[in-house]
Amino acid sequence: MKITRKTFDEVMFPCYTPMNMVIKKAHGSYVFDNEGNKYVDLTSGIAVNCLGHTPDGVQKVIKKTCKNLIHVSNIFCNEYTLSLAKKLTSLTGYDKVFFVNSGAEANETALKLARRVAFDDYGAEKNEIISFVNSFHGRTFFSVTVGGQESYSDGFGPKPAAITHIPYNDIATFEKTISDKTCAVILEPIQGEGGIIKADDAFLVKVRELCDKYHAALIFDEVQTGVARSGTLYAYEQTPVKPDILTSAKGLASGLPIGAVLTYDNFAKHFVPGTHGSTFGGNALACSVGCYVLDKVSDKKFLENVKATSEYIKAAIRKLDEKHHVFDDVRGEGLLMGLVLNKKYSGKSGALQKECFKHKLLTLTAHGDVLRLAPALNIKKSVVDEAMKLLDKALTDFVKDNA
Repeated sequence: MKITRKTFDEVMFPCYTPMNMVIKKAHGSYVFDNEGNKYVDLTSGIAVNCLGHTPDGVQKVIKKTCKNLIHVSNIFCNEYTLSLAKKLTSLTGYDKVFFVNSGAEANETALKLARRVAFDDYGAEKNEIISFVNSFHGRTFFSVTVGGQESYSDGFGPKPAAITHIPYNDIATFEKTISDKTCAVILEPIQGEGGIIKADDAFLVKVRELCDKYHAALIFDEVQTGVARSGTLYAYEQTPVKPDILTSAKGLASGLPIGAVLTYDNFAKHFVPGTHGSTFGGNALACSVGCYVLDKVSDKKFLENVKATSEYIKAAIRKLDEKHHVFDDVRGEGLLMGLVLNKKYSGKSGALQKECFKHKLLTLTAHGDVLRLAPALNIKKSVVDEAMKLLDKALTDFVKDNA
């Protein structure tokens, strides 16, 4: 059977517009298509393959676990799921974990939990969820409506109610909006799809203070920023606050589907038997890999290397920009970076991404003005150097095409 990019158009829903190639294999920070072309990957599956593609350690864990167990169900306990839960609670200080299969499901669960806590403790009127403009929390109907981009939730009929969107980092508007009817505030400590924008410390302190005052759950969506992506195990560690509920996914199992919700006993106790569930959540195979990943990425030296590599890449990009004059800023923390296009190239991040692809460099976008980089957390400096040479070529063509 001959598989080409055209095959996608023939058999897949047209939700995506993938690049004109078909991936055959990938190792480390390299991707190979079925025509023999080699690409340097600065996307890592959109921040999923945190240890690179097909790492030896992950392969060994999968092979070993598969001999014993792949999946049972939540009617039973298994050692792999409970081991990962123990590691997560030990590393974060939370009391309880609920496992799902994705970031969207993790956020859906967190939002349902917050509403359930408010319903049980304060009644049905306390149901408002505050979210922020340009946020992204997944593609289930509830989570996508909570996300602050209406274009993603329009056109599907009546939306879930009692959801309010306000500007990110706007203390004054937040103070006017939160009330006794608010049951939850959900935010990304670094907005990903919104352009790699960090929450201000002063803003977070006020959000935490008013959530406490109005008995609203503070939810941090760390689907993208978590699992060492930002240079600490979770990005909240770099802020002056800690959320009541934390969501995690993406890199947690180095490419296998998984998501997790972490919280305290006083929240978790409201999910009594029958209130929520997941057939595949806590899958033994994914959790066994999750244990391996956490052991790797929570290591102090590993985290220090993430930060050092981040600075190395930022310095290289700034040097390139002295030549090309394309970027205004390099935003982000750790190995979640946003290269912000200047006014001359505003809205053209997609065009730059395509130029990168033409030169065999895989990148992402985050809004129309930001080229997003989310490489493997263990990417080697020699590979970074290779990537920067390709970016140099892409920028040369990009500037020429947009003269």
